[in-house]
This record gives sequence, C-alpha cells and structure tokens, in this order.
Amino acid sequence: MPRLDYFAPGVYVEEINRGSRPIEGVSTNVAGFVGFTEDIRNGAELYKPMLVTNWSQYLKYFGKDNSDGFTDFNAYLPFAVNGFFLNGGGRCWICSIGTHLPGKQPTPEQTGLEIPTRGRNRPSLRLGFKTPRANLPSVTIEIQDSTPKALPPDTEAETPEDTGEFFSILVKHGDRILERFDNLTMNREVNSQVGDYVVNRVAQSQILQIADISQVGRPLARRPANGTFQLNLPQVASRPENLTRDMKGSQDDRTGVQGMFEIDEINILACPDLMRVYEEGLISLDQVHDIMGLQIGMCEGAISGNVPNPPNRMVVLDPPPDKVKPQEVAQWLEDSKLRSMFAALYYPWVTTTNPKDGKTINIPPCGHVIGVWSRTDETRGVYKAPANEVPRGIIGLAYETNFREQELLNPKGINCIRSFPNRGIRIWGARTLVEPDITEWRYINVRRLISYIEKSIELGTQWVVFEPNDEDLWARVSRVVTNFLERLWREGALFGASPEQAFYVKCDSELNTPETMMLGRLYVEIGVCPVRPAEFVIFRISQWNSSDGA
Repeated sequence: MPRLDYFAPGVYVEEINRGSRPIEGVSTNVAGFVGFTEDIRNGAELYKPMLVTNWSQYLKYFGKDNSDGFTDFNAYLPFAVNGFFLNGGGRCWICSIGTHLPGKQPTPEQTGLEIPTRGRNRPSLRLGFKTPRANLPSVTIEIQDSTPKALPPDTEAETPEDTGEFFSILVKHGDRILERFDNLTMNREVNSQVGDYVVNRVAQSQILQIADISQVGRPLARRPANGTFQLNLPQVASRPENLTRDMKGSQDDRTGVQGMFEIDEINILACPDLMRVYEEGLISLDQVHDIMGLQIGMCEGAISGNVPNPPNRMVVLDPPPDKVKPQEVAQWLEDSKLRSMFAALYYPWVTTTNPKDGKTINIPPCGHVIGVWSRTDETRGVYKAPANEVPRGIIGLAYETNFREQELLNPKGINCIRSFPNRGIRIWGARTLVEPDITEWRYINVRRLISYIEKSIELGTQWVVFEPNDEDLWARVSRVVTNFLERLWREGALFGASPEQAFYVKCDSELNTPETMMLGRLYVEIGVCPVRPAEFVIFRISQWNSSDGA
C-alpha cells in the first residue's frame, strides 16, 4: 500500500496491487470408500483413511504381495475401487474396517504371506507369525541366493555343485536382522551335509511358521523367488456387536465414516461393504438404515451443527441384496425414509468377473457409478448429468429392468442401470433422493453444480476477510464473482442467452447497511440459473399438407 510518511526528497517507486483475484474451481470428483480390504500395510492403518491415486497404489497399501487385491470372502470394496479407477476415477480415500469378517476366524491362507516361485506363476512358501507380538506388528522377509554348505576342512569329498536351488531367508525389522537361515532348499530329501530342507530349518524360528505349498516339481523349479516381502500381523476386526459403532467411527479420532468427513477434499462417499455385512447377518436392516442416515446427515452438515462450510458432498447408496425386483426396492425405499438432495440410489446390482475364481459375481454398483461421475466431470463438466453413460467393467445386471418398471422407480428417485439392444449397459437415471415435490433439487448435476459454485466461491474469496468494508471492496468482490460465473456460463453450465439472464451478483448498500457493517458483516447475494438435463425428449409429429400452410 502507499506509504504515509515521506520525509527525504527523492523518487519513490511503489507497487500497488489493483488486479482482481480470480476464483479457481474446486475439485468435484474425489471419492471416499469404506469397507474390507485384503491387507493393511506400508503405513495404512485400520479404520484410518488413506489416499490412493491408482490401482497399483491401492495394492501397495491394501493388497498382499503378488496378489490381485481381492479378498477370499468376496468383500465388495476392492470391486468398487477397481470399478472407480476403471471408469475414470483419479483420487480416492480408502478406510479399511478389517481384513476378514467379524466373528470369522481367519485361516492361514487369509493371514499368511505367500511367496511365489521364481517364475511367479505358482506359490512356493507360506509364512506366518508363530506367536503374535504387540511390539512386532510386521517384519520384512528377504529371499536371497545362497550356496550349499561348506565341507569340513578335513573332508576329502568333492565340493557339492551349486545348482541354483539354494537360498537364504532373512527376517528383519527395520534395518535389524532378527533371524537368518542359510543353505536352504526345497528338496525334502537333501543330504544334511549339503543343505537344509526349508520347512525343517525354519521350524526352529522363534518368529515364523512356514508351510511348503509348492506343487510337484524339481527343487529348482519350486524355489521361492528372490525379493523383499512384508509379513503383517492379522488385523483384529470388530466384534459383531461393535461393528456398527466401528463402521461409524469417530470424528475426533478420524476413523470410519465420520473420519471421512474430516478430509475436506472428499466430495463423493460410498460404503459398499455395508451390504456385505448385511448379507452375512452381522447387522440388521435397521442398522443399515442407521449408517446410511449418518452418511446423509453428515453430507447435509446437520450432525451436531458442527459443519459450518457449504455442503459439497454426496453419498451414493446401494439397495439391499435381497431386494431384487423393482417393487421390492421401491417398497424398501419407502420404508427406510431415506430422502435427501445429497444422496443418490442406483439399481440393480451389477455383474462382473471375480478374479479369485474367474466366476461371475453380483456387486453393488456404487464404485462404478462414482467412476462414471468422475469421468463425466473430467470430460464434460460437473454440470453434465452423469447418465446415458456406459459403465466399464460390467458384463451384466442382476435384474433386467424394462421401461414399465422404470416408470415405477424413476419418479421415486431410483436411478436404473439398464441394458439396451446394440447400445450396451447404460446408466439411465440422474436423480437425487430428494422429496419428489422439491423439483429444484431433483437432478444430481444441479445439486453438484451449486455445491461446486458455493465451495469455489468460499475458497476463492478468503482474501476478503478483514479487508475494509467499503464500496471499493463491494465492487471488487462483485467483479471476481461475476467473472467466475461468466466463465461457467460460457462453458455451458448456466442457462441464458446472456450473462444477465444466467446469473446476477448483488453487493451494495441495500444489503450492507450501517447496522450490518457495525457487526463486521459483508453480504453478497448471488442468483444462478443452472442447466437441467433433457430427461424426457418429446417429438410431436403430425401429418402435414403443404397446401394447409404452416
């Protein structure tokens, strides 16, 4: 700003910032998923959200070594996250609630570390903890080349030939070597003067238990691959009676569903394994509704009144797996009383391939749908309805909905996923779960566009706080907001032949009276006209004779 004191004669050069500060749009396609994972490692924690940006990174934190990342008990979260990335999703936060279902004792196959052969096409060894130790939650296993045992100095026999089948196992915690086993082989009948069969030798370990799971073949072919592997203690899952509480989590501890809302950038939320635990009978349908209601309530910012920022999140819900037919889903929604402009429901479940056994499996559609939302945001914009789009990675539907059945579901806000001849499977609905008579918030893209505008203006006008509240500030604020909205209008997000028809910005003495200024308040009134999707396309056709005139 200009100086107020000039005492010495001379030339003074001063820089004055007179330009406006443009408002930058916020991200709209960062997802949050809550559910079960295959593993929790490399810094990821139970119930704590972790950011991942691609499928490889997901495997790094939530998949076992040399695994596809899917679980043996068919948890839905890996399918949802994979569908999210497959359909164009970029960033998401994962909150793992365990690596096995509550009340189910995990098998060694589920908790052990499988090390493949050198060809990495078959399993060789399975390692696990002999006795769990609280101070040793994980160890690093290193497989290295080794040699046959050295002969005693007074032995005249020939030195055994190194066939490449011998290896060493190092057990490390950080940089410290806890145990080391050399001269190991997969040969069960090896001469003890030449080497040790790996199972017999590692049985002496104080830390590890081991199993030979290799198939038939020569010892060299069954030898484990060299490399570094991480062995973690099995995560202690919730007790069945505490599952609902642990899934909800805590805002203070940043855990569970509530912990997701402490991460500002998350704006789409889903909990696919809510249906998995319901399938297993671990929670009741009322508890399902309770957790869904919590997600909706926090999206609305209504829990305890402790969310002062504009609500810019939506939750994607899944119907229960036992509600297969349209009439059942419609009745379930009516009974659940789940209504909100910040929620969307998609039906039916979708069919995909299970990498674990190659068979088909029906899964909740939320992950693939959120991926389509993200792809639409990137390619068209948040103002485009995420419908009439093909979800990738889907090979079928759990129920084939027809036109008449969608006539029942669509007015209730249930978005159908349908199969069309020669057009494939498409998302054929774009409505929120708002009450049917509240038409201004009927469409997903309208709700998300307004949230996008609100959040962008909130973050882009932070510089206004504590500025002098005068007409100059009013004009500057009006200018930057007008420029932002005009840019949206030119991109096609707002309806109108001119900016004046598309929006207005008011910040003047009528709104900002001396009384409000004495309270330190600045009021800005904004009105926008969002574009709405052409949900019903009607062509009116009649016979016409040119002699009849227009």
